Amino acid sequence: MRQTATLRREGGFTLIDLLFVMGLIGVISAIAFPRLLLARQSAGAASALGSLRAISSAELTFALTCGGGFYAPSLPDLGTPPPGSPEAFLSPGMTTGASVTRSGYVVRLEGTPFPQAPPSCNGLGAGEAAQAYKAGADPVVPDVPRYFAINSNNQIWEDRNSLWAAMPEVGEPGAGHVLQ
Repeated sequence: MRQTATLRREGGFTLIDLLFVMGLIGVISAIAFPRLLLARQSAGAASALGSLRAISSAELTFALTCGGGFYAPSLPDLGTPPPGSPEAFLSPGMTTGASVTRSGYVVRLEGTPFPQAPPSCNGLGAGEAAQAYKAGADPVVPDVPRYFAINSNNQIWEDRNSLWAAMPEVGEPGAGHVLQ
């Protein structure tokens, strides 16, 4: 009687195994990807809200300590420390220009100069400080439906469209709603 030896290869994957694993990874990715985008948008919105709160706090500190009751008209003005202090009113990452991009949002600040404003202790000349201000955060990607703004009233507003043009320096905008 003759015995036939069967050769069997046991060290490796078959093509079917690889296709199954790749398909499984594809299905899991398709389920997880939209949630990942939502989490990223939520994180960007939280960062924008934090930036607006930081601007509001910096403006109040500037007005009380350096501006003689008046506000800084721009982000770079909040980045200039008062004499004798190594710290500016706002972090250096927020004061590099008239607008800054942070976590997918463009953040900007504006205040109309008031001619009777006194000079500030950090270098603003007479008539350069503002009686009020507005700040806004608009998403870089236009399909993100959350736009934010704040003004001297210290209330953050939200809308599905940009609030920058609608936000007055004092009072309520014509659109949006207050975040609680």
